[in-house]
Amino acid sequence: MNRHAITLGRILGIPIGLDYSWFLIFVLITVTLATLYYPAEFQNWAESLYWIAGAVTAIMLFVSVLLHELGHAAVALRYKIPVRGITLFIFGGAAQIATEPPSAGAEFWIAIAGPIVSLALAILYRLMQPIFGADAPLSALVKYLAYINGTLALFNLIPGFPLDGGRVFRAIIWGVTHSLRRATLVAVRVGRFIAFLFIFVGAWQMLAGHLGNGLWIACVGWFLASAVTSQVQQQPIRDVLAGLLEADAPCVGQRISQIAWPRDCVIATLRRGQHVLIPHGDTVLKAGDVLVAVVEGEASVSLQRVCMAAKDAQQTALSRG
Repeated sequence: MNRHAITLGRILGIPIGLDYSWFLIFVLITVTLATLYYPAEFQNWAESLYWIAGAVTAIMLFVSVLLHELGHAAVALRYKIPVRGITLFIFGGAAQIATEPPSAGAEFWIAIAGPIVSLALAILYRLMQPIFGADAPLSALVKYLAYINGTLALFNLIPGFPLDGGRVFRAIIWGVTHSLRRATLVAVRVGRFIAFLFIFVGAWQMLAGHLGNGLWIACVGWFLASAVTSQVQQQPIRDVLAGLLEADAPCVGQRISQIAWPRDCVIATLRRGQHVLIPHGDTVLKAGDVLVAVVEGEASVSLQRVCMAAKDAQQTALSRG
């Protein structure tokens, strides 16, 4: 779990965390709903009721996001892929799935699970509206939650990697080409285009006088662009590790920890012939950090070769990026 997150507990054995940035978006959503949305849609409420409804809606929105991420996590666990945690933050939530899916089919179902959960919640809240018809605040709450969950499902189906839709798109390309690397590179290109499109639309909105909406759209685009860049930098390292797995003799059950790595290096975690790159404690890598390498399962590699090759691959990716 990220050290900048507050641990809330565990669901399905998965640590649930709340990033400090969540409090900022909680306040912004609450204020927006209490001062703009609810007063415009539902007049003659008491002033305090607008604020209560805004705060409760903001909390329920993030409960919906948590359920969305649990959808991803539950399917990942079904495919026996570890989930290191779920973190709620300013842009929504993220399930930290430890390794790449073992197949295109697994990738597809893990990616689509979140939007399916959000769509199911939207339908459920829509069906609840007549039940609370006589109670205006509750009716307003479920009406907004139906709308926002439907929007969340549709937004995440945009084929912009690493959004869910981008991962669904990658799964389809993977299934057609039988190459995860090729599918990732195609998905990254499409994801980068969509990220810059968001930034352009956001800037255009700001110039048109819609500062708040434009800034938010541009920030989402920036977030997507950063995530895509991370994928571009990691793919050559994954390729190197895959080659090392084939070249080095296996060593079953080996566990190595507390390794002082050279500058700008990464951590390799290898599990059943798959690999993922993670920083110790989920922190951002910094030059000179003391990192931890854990090698377990059915394969091991030369740690020195991993470090040197991964460093070279990362530098090459940065020079091309």
